Amino acid sequence: MIAKRTFLLGAAAAAALLAAAPPSFAQDTVKIGLILPMTGPFASTGRQIEAAVKLYQAQNGATVAGKKVEVIVKDDTGTPDLTKRLAQELVVNDKVSFLAGFGLTPLALAAAPIATQAKVPEVVMAAATATITEASPYVVRTSMTLPQVTTPVADWAAKNGIKKAMTMVADYGPGIDAEKAFVEALTKQGGAVDSLRVPLRNPDFAPFLQRVADAKPDALFVFVPSGIGSIFMKQFVERGLDKSGVKLIGTGDMTDDDLLNDMGDVALGAVTSFHYSAAHPSAENKAFVDSFKKMHSMRPNFMAVAGYDGMHLIYEALKKTNGATGGDALVAAMKGMSWTSPRGPISIDPQTRDIIQNVYIRKVERMDGELYNVEFDTVPNVKDPVKAAKK
Repeated sequence: MIAKRTFLLGAAAAAALLAAAPPSFAQDTVKIGLILPMTGPFASTGRQIEAAVKLYQAQNGATVAGKKVEVIVKDDTGTPDLTKRLAQELVVNDKVSFLAGFGLTPLALAAAPIATQAKVPEVVMAAATATITEASPYVVRTSMTLPQVTTPVADWAAKNGIKKAMTMVADYGPGIDAEKAFVEALTKQGGAVDSLRVPLRNPDFAPFLQRVADAKPDALFVFVPSGIGSIFMKQFVERGLDKSGVKLIGTGDMTDDDLLNDMGDVALGAVTSFHYSAAHPSAENKAFVDSFKKMHSMRPNFMAVAGYDGMHLIYEALKKTNGATGGDALVAAMKGMSWTSPRGPISIDPQTRDIIQNVYIRKVERMDGELYNVEFDTVPNVKDPVKAAKK
């Protein structure tokens, strides 16, 4: 009873603080609270998104619609309780007009009630569970959903003779989304699937990979969050599965562009479906990759392109509102927006506030002495299938 009363008092205090915050439209400076895991196991996510935000501002300036744009970066270390506290402090103390970033689903969900109470847009640049945009009417996403990028590789597997598969996913929202999407898509086409779930934090794949070795499936479908793929690949080789005849397939998180070269030849031939590759053959992407490498001395990955597009979404929304920062007007401005990204044509679904984008089937190949995810097929204009099915 005491715990419940304390929680209620805390919630009431938070609501009072948010209500007391002066309206953000009066500011001459528009502040963006960028909450990212800059340290800990998911630090590569934060590093990539922050680098992309800096590149966008270097190219487009720090002023839009007559307002100076200030980005305030906060490290949540991948911890939801810290994310929530930082979001509240950014809204109340720093008077931000946008919350952005969010490297993992639990982090995006932790901030959603703050976004709702304060009527501040929450631009999700990484987290990928399908239902995140339903957590608040102020959430808009520029990354992806796991079902959106999973179903195409399941369809590819069915067309390429894979009948018996196993899934191995990180045991949290996006992984469960990916597992469900893959199983549904393959079984509809006559396949059979067994599923394994691995702990999100401090994952040890060895016992699960032994079960794969014993089962001898035609293919192993893998989803692990960005930054964990190299650990998985190392253990995949240690168990000898790279020579077992089991086809390795998955979503592009597994063969993250930022980490791919460090994985070595074991990654060669891995087939993934994803919305972005640093090797995407377009003029826009070549310019993006060249500028990113020049500014930050590293290759951009899917987190970077989502951060870059997230900033574009914010800037264009501010142009539409003539610099006014009321949350409802900004979200309305974002709905239906479309543009050509380094990843290809994208838009914000006006009904769901989620991203619509091409999904590419890719294979890891060596190009100019480096490993890349080379696209060989395109599924155009893919909506999140989870929300599409609800309609």
